[in-house]
Amino acid sequence: MVVEAILQKDWDVTRKNIPVNMLRITAGPYQFVARMEEGAAPLTCAAFQKLLPFRNRIIQARWSGEAAWIPLGDFQVGVPFENHTSHPAPGDILLYPGGYSETEILFPYGAAMFASKMGQLAGNHFLTLVEGREHLPELGRTVLWAGAQDIVFEAVEGTEGAEGTASARATDATDAAGGTGATGESRH
Repeated sequence: MVVEAILQKDWDVTRKNIPVNMLRITAGPYQFVARMEEGAAPLTCAAFQKLLPFRNRIIQARWSGEAAWIPLGDFQVGVPFENHTSHPAPGDILLYPGGYSETEILFPYGAAMFASKMGQLAGNHFLTLVEGREHLPELGRTVLWAGAQDIVFEAVEGTEGAEGTASARATDATDAAGGTGATGESRH
């Protein structure tokens, strides 16, 4: 199990022997770079790294305010709550490991309080945008008025600090093609 392996320090958090602590996120036509919050959410970060590159669709949240979300249904990430919050700042990306609601990723682009039909939720804050925050309002308008957008999370290899690089931002938005999407009723 992922949690047990991480607790025993019997895991590899590298890809091609290069530490992965920054991710490039392409959401629709918008580019972001995010820092993995490995110190505060090590289990969630390690589990998400195993999913990279992660491709899906992002849609407008229904109950969480100015946020978009990636519904993951019954997918089990295998992590407990850590560094969890109900009140993420714009650009503080949360992973909800399931329980009262389905597993999901919340991508706040404005004022948000994480919730579902069941009420307030808390998700693991595991990514923080360090570049591209200026595109958050446009991303919000796009998912609200144009609908679901492809989203891709990819490792920015060779990043050992908290700062992204110009080469990390240089990607074609068409790389986001191929999102698998998710079905089911939006709970947010």
